[in-house]
Amino acid sequence: MPTVETSPGVSIAYETFGDSSDPAVLLVMGFSAQMIAWHEDFCRALAGRGRHVIRYDNRDCGLSTKFDDHPVDMGRFTSAVSAGDISSALAMAPYSVQDMADDGLGLLTALGIERAHVVGSSMGGMIAQTMAISHPERVLTLTSMMSSTGEPDYGQTSPEAQAVLLSPKPTDREGYIAAAEKDLVWASKRYGSPALLRELAAASYDRAYYPAGAGRQLAAMTLSGSRADALRELRVPTLVIHGLDDVLTDPSGGKRTAQLVPGAKLLLIPDMGHDRPREVWGEIIDALDSHTG
Repeated sequence: MPTVETSPGVSIAYETFGDSSDPAVLLVMGFSAQMIAWHEDFCRALAGRGRHVIRYDNRDCGLSTKFDDHPVDMGRFTSAVSAGDISSALAMAPYSVQDMADDGLGLLTALGIERAHVVGSSMGGMIAQTMAISHPERVLTLTSMMSSTGEPDYGQTSPEAQAVLLSPKPTDREGYIAAAEKDLVWASKRYGSPALLRELAAASYDRAYYPAGAGRQLAAMTLSGSRADALRELRVPTLVIHGLDDVLTDPSGGKRTAQLVPGAKLLLIPDMGHDRPREVWGEIIDALDSHTG
């Protein structure tokens, strides 16, 4: 797996699909998920539309750089945030969503790509939005998928989904794979598949089991703040995609994003949750093909 250094001490693992002479599409994954959550078949199908597709591991995940020297005590962090002691919370977080956005842009630079279409899913949507806000000259188009604006009144998580998201997972391989079925709580009600969840969990565990990074990514995400004012000023062509079954990030998050960005297009997909079931790939890829064409 190739890696590139995007900033001093930070190396990002990545993989590409398709012809490098085609327009680049950078796929940005979400919270604690490795790049393989962008299914290889999905990437190949998108590349088949004449796109140079790039997927990568965010920092503190997969085969990219880990921040072991900066442990985050989630109990102390949560207490500080709950008490409104943001300065203490910030001191615990070794990096920000902006740093994660800079990783993606740094990857493009290392690959010799000046501008790309950027597609972000969930926390990856936050990262992609931040790329477009901070460096609009590098982003040909933005696609924000199953994400939100950072405003607390939009894109809320259901109590059941939050409980699963924040509960510690078993550390042994068998237990970790079995626990993946709990993610059905936010999957498509029609197409959610326990077998596919177990398959991804097994592949992720075998490739790079690393739960320690999740706390630092969560800290960065929690402290990212509202992007509402910046999104109102954004002039990058934007597509927002959201599943109507999503209970991890309520569809109001996608609707609000599209409302704020001038000229944004909104695609709400029935029978899609906080996932991308193969049955809706055609609709997603058609939309991405049109938006990035």
